Formats: sequence, C-alpha cells, structure tokens
Amino acid sequence: MEKSRMNLPKGPDTLCFDKDEFMKEDFDVDHFVSDCRKRVQLEELRGDLELYYRLLKTAMVELINKDYADFVNLSTNLVGMDKALNQLSVPLGQLREEVLSLRSSVSEGIRAVDERMCKQEDIRKKKMCVLRLIQVIRSVEKIEKILNSQSSKETSVLEASSPLLTGQILERIATEFNQLQFHAVQSKGMPLLDKVRPRIAGITAMLQQSLEGLLLEGLQTSNVDIIRHCLRTYATIDKTRDAEALVGQVLVKPYVDEVIVEQIVESDPNGLQIMYDKLLEFVPHHCRLLREVTGGAISSEKGNSVPGYDFLVNSVWPEIVRGLEEKLPSLFNPGNPDAFHEKYTVSMDFVRAFEQQCGTQASVRRLRAHPAYHSFSNKWNLPVYFQIRFREIAGSLEAALTAGLEDAPAGSSFCLLASHRTWSSLQRCWSDEMFLPVLAHRLWRLTLQILARYSVFVSELLLRPISNESAKDIKKPLVTGGKEPSVTQGNSEDQASGPAETRPVASISSTQLIYVVADLDKLQEQLPELLETIKPKLEMIGFKNFSSISALEDSQTSLSACAPALSDRIIQDLSESCFGYLKSALEVPRLYRRTNKEVPTTASSYVDSALKPFRQLQSGHKDKLRQAVIRQWLEGALSESTHKYYETVSDVLNSVKKMEESLKRLKQARKTTPANPIGPGGGMSDDDKIRLQLALDVEYLGEQIQKMGLATKDIKSFPALAELVAATKDQATAEQP
Repeated sequence: MEKSRMNLPKGPDTLCFDKDEFMKEDFDVDHFVSDCRKRVQLEELRGDLELYYRLLKTAMVELINKDYADFVNLSTNLVGMDKALNQLSVPLGQLREEVLSLRSSVSEGIRAVDERMCKQEDIRKKKMCVLRLIQVIRSVEKIEKILNSQSSKETSVLEASSPLLTGQILERIATEFNQLQFHAVQSKGMPLLDKVRPRIAGITAMLQQSLEGLLLEGLQTSNVDIIRHCLRTYATIDKTRDAEALVGQVLVKPYVDEVIVEQIVESDPNGLQIMYDKLLEFVPHHCRLLREVTGGAISSEKGNSVPGYDFLVNSVWPEIVRGLEEKLPSLFNPGNPDAFHEKYTVSMDFVRAFEQQCGTQASVRRLRAHPAYHSFSNKWNLPVYFQIRFREIAGSLEAALTAGLEDAPAGSSFCLLASHRTWSSLQRCWSDEMFLPVLAHRLWRLTLQILARYSVFVSELLLRPISNESAKDIKKPLVTGGKEPSVTQGNSEDQASGPAETRPVASISSTQLIYVVADLDKLQEQLPELLETIKPKLEMIGFKNFSSISALEDSQTSLSACAPALSDRIIQDLSESCFGYLKSALEVPRLYRRTNKEVPTTASSYVDSALKPFRQLQSGHKDKLRQAVIRQWLEGALSESTHKYYETVSDVLNSVKKMEESLKRLKQARKTTPANPIGPGGGMSDDDKIRLQLALDVEYLGEQIQKMGLATKDIKSFPALAELVAATKDQATAEQP
C-alpha cells in the first residue's frame, strides 16, 4: 500500500485536495466531500476530481505499457501454482497443531502460578491478622503492666502529690490504647479478639475513669498542667466529645440549674435579664482555665494550647438551652405578644453576647451550626406571634374602615379615623415594640397589604352617592333682590323631599369627601417618612439595596390614582350645589313681570347662597388642604356651574326678548298700547328690570369670584356670560325715558 501511495501521480498544486487521502484505509466519501466544501465550491471540486481522474488514467496506461510483457505472461506464470499450495498445506497444519498444544501448556502454567499467588496472598492476609492480634495482645499486656506498676506505687505517688506523673502515665497509656483501638478495629470478627475484649473493656473503663477523675481534680484545683495533660490524653484517644460532655455535666449543669429558676424570673420585672447576665458570668468565672488551655481565650498561648476543643459551644451552650427548655417553658409562649416580644428581644441580645464570648469567627460558626442552637431558635414560635399581631392590626384597621367615616381623634394629623388608623397601623408594624428582624419580610408584606386595603377603601367610597346636609336649602329658589322675600317654594320642596326618601343609607357627604382627599394627600406625604423608619430595620438583617424596593412606590402610585376621581366627585358636588342656587335665575321674570316692583339696584340673594359652599371650602378647610387643590376645585366647580348658568341666563333673556316681540306684534295688530309695557310715570319696563337684575347678579358674581382670589377669565363661560348681560344692561338703560 505504501509503495502504491508513493507511485501515485502527482497532480497540479492548484488541486483542492490531497491525493494521499484516497489511499487511507478509513477513507470516507461523505467526509471527503464535506471537508472539501469548507474550502471550495462543489463545481470547483468536481473540476479538480475530473482533472486528477484523467491523470490517473494516463498513469495507468503508462504503467501497462512499461510492464506489458509481465501482463501478457501473467496467466502463464500461474500454471502449477495450485500444486505448490497443496504441498504447503500439510506442514502448515502440523505447525498449527504444535502452536495450539504449546498454547494449552502455557495456559496451564499460568493457571498454576495464579493459584499459588492467591494462596500466597491469603497467607499474607492471615499473617497480617496474626500480627495485628499479636499487637493487640502486646498492647493489652503493656497497658496492664503499666497499670500494675502504677498500682504498686499509688500510695507513694499520692504522698508525693505529683499529678504531673499521673498525667504522663495516662498519656503513655492513651498512646498505647490508641494503637490498641486501631489494631482491634482491623481485627474485628476474629475469635481471639472476643476473648481479649473484656480486658480491653476494663482498660477503657479504667482509662475513662482516670481521665474523668484527673480532669475534675484539675478543675477543682485550677491546675493548668493537669488540665492540659488530661485534655491532650482525651484528644489522643479521640474522646474530645466525652471531655466536653463531662464538663457540661459536672461544671455547667449545676450552675445552670441554680440560675434558671422560673419563680425567680417571674417575680422580678427584669428577672429574665438578670438571669441572662448571671449565665454570661459563667464563662469568664468558670471557663477561664479551659479556654486558656484550649486556646479559646485571647490571653492563651497558642503554641502550648490543646486544639480540638470548644467548651463554650459543646459544653456550656447545650446545658443552657436544656435548662431554658426544661425549667423555663413559659419563655417561649407566644400567647401574650407584648411579653413574647420583650422575652425574645432580651433572649436574642443574650445570644449575641454569648457569641461575642466565643472569641473567634470559627467558634461562632460552630455555635450557629450546633443542634442546640437550632433547637433554641425553633422554640420561638414566631409565626404564631405574627398571626396574633396580624389579627390585632388587621382587626383594628378593618373596624375603622367599616365603622363609617368617623372623625379622627383629637390631636391627629388626619381628618378621618380610617386614615388615622391606617397610618398608626403602618407605624406599629415597624415600631420597636413589635418589630423583630426575623419577621421583616412578613411585616413588609403586611405594610403593602395595609396600603392596598386603604386604597380599596378609598375606591369603594367613590361608589357611594353624595348626601348633602343642606339639600333642602340648596333647592330653595333664593332669587329676591335686596330685602324682598322669596317666592313660592312648594314645587322646590317637593323636589327636595323626593330624592331624600330613596336616598341610600351608605352615602357620603361632600365634607367627608374633602376629608378623604386631605387624608390621602397627608398619607402620601408621610410615606417617605415611613420608608426612612423602615431602612434601619432592614439594615439589621443585612439588606442594603433600597433602590430595588419599588413596591412601596407602587402603593403610593395606587393611592395617587384615587385622587383625580375624588376631585372630580367633589367638583361635581360643588358645581351641583352652586347651580342649585344659580338656576333660580329662572324665577327672576316672575318677580318683575306685572308686579310694579322698583328698579333693581342690588344683586339677588341667590348669588350669595350659590357662593356659600365655596366660601366654606376656603375658610373651613384651608388648614387641611393645599391651596393649589382648593383653587383647582373652585375653578372646576365654577366653570361647570357658570356654563350651566350661562345657558340659563341665555334662555331667560331669549324668553324676555320673545315676550317683547310678541307684545309688539300684538300692539301693531290692535293698534293699542301693550298692557303695562312701562312702569307708572313712564319708568323702566318690566323686561328691562329683568335684564338689569340679571346683569347685577352676574356682575356681583364676578366680584365675589375675584374676592375669592380667582380670575374670572379662567372660569369657563363666565367671560361670555358677562359680555351677554352687559349688552342687555346697556339695552335696558338706554331704553329708559
């Protein structure tokens, strides 16, 4: 194959492929075409293949021409080849049988060697077991020998008062015991080990008893060397947890049982704090030596300390938690939320103070990962506490929202009790008397729920009909000029009494609507203040990305969305109240037609009555509302009412004009003077008096609007109204004799 590859004709350098690719054993057409397509188009590949095909064809012809004689004699050279092959088949068969026989012999030899190797491995393992058992026996005998020699010298040792010697002997025993334990574990299941096990158990019991006695002796005599040797021995035999448990039972438990007494805690208002202070005093007073030996104290020598111990986490803290859970079960009762909050706050301060005594961050992490720490944390039924607080706040708020639109208590910055209770509920959520850092997420959600409920409350108010307290007075036609009494009232009173009989019970007055707007504005103004109160509380739990808090802004936007609808209702009510008087302009013709009344010199009293709601708004609510809001309401209400007033006056003037034209036509038809066209002695006609009265009313209305601080040009339809009545006034005065 190599020779053929070398003899392949060399193509031009412009070919897009390598000619040796065709001679590879793993040549694949699809892969070849895909690889070439990455470099050239299919048309170019096709052209190169055709070119190389012609080269191969030419090379093949040249090769045949070169060895033409060999090609011709090929069939002749093959004659007798089958006989030669048959002669070779017999020796080749014999060679095959010899190879198979040799292979079988070699396989049997390999199998025999494997069996001997397995036996040798088994013997080696048994030898190791025997050696371990021998080491176990030697360790047991060596420890017993040390113990026997120590027993013979026990009296002299005690008389010499040499606890250091006892500590050294225990360390020797512990080192040998450690090896004994290792070999015993490796020899587990051996019959000989079962026979030696009672001796090992006796050594273990003796060692633990000696270590316990030595540790207690060191703690009682405050001997640092004894404690160090004892703790090092415990660490050697991997019994550090036994030493910590012993300290907890012997040293910590009696102190905890003495300090934690439910009767003493409940008898003093500060009993819980006093109890925690006494528990914190245990560490510096009773654990100083242990912390120095184990490197847990700042003043301890780290190079000479015994590592692997944390008595505060594994000895002191579990006993404190056990004492609190067993002897002070009322501590975790959430039935009284105020007491629960105080107890929880004091307890968490105690936990933080205890963590500070741990000395290192690693110790604090071990404390927080301890099962007793989780048990203590889980004992505080915070969900129940929150549910109680939730019912208190939600119940009080809901009662205020459903009790009606009552006035807020004296001294409140709000007008309505519902708004006052909403703000006080928001403040209470984040007050020091209620807030707990672990409930920050629940309190944040409650804050948003309170704002959402108040927003729904305001939205529901928009569905209530407006009940004006002075409805009858509004309906009365007060149209007299000067000191003249009002005219017929029967029809107007019937109109007032009709709607009053079908008025729904759940109604709202215009004053209450104004109070709602004032409270809504005040609440939105104080929400940033609430956020400033919330920020320090959230920082306590490590939250600092306050720019991501958008829910409170959404709630504020939801509240702001209610303001335009409320303003529209108030503007509508003011406009209807105002026009209820202004439409009395329809009664002006009755006052002067055929009544021989004097020429009017003052405006009608209905104008003052129509402006009374606006004056009350300016004077009675200026301390509750922003002046911009009041001005907006006044302009809106006056624009609507004057537009209707303009239409009313226009109708009256058109009616008067039509009446004049009708009288003139009648005069021309009868050739007589109209009935009472002018007053006695040639005075002003009744129609001109009507025009003059309307002009005086409109002028007075404009003057009063300007006195309220508004520009008449900003009131819709008022300029046109003033121009209309001015023209009629000029006409009336011009026609006087």
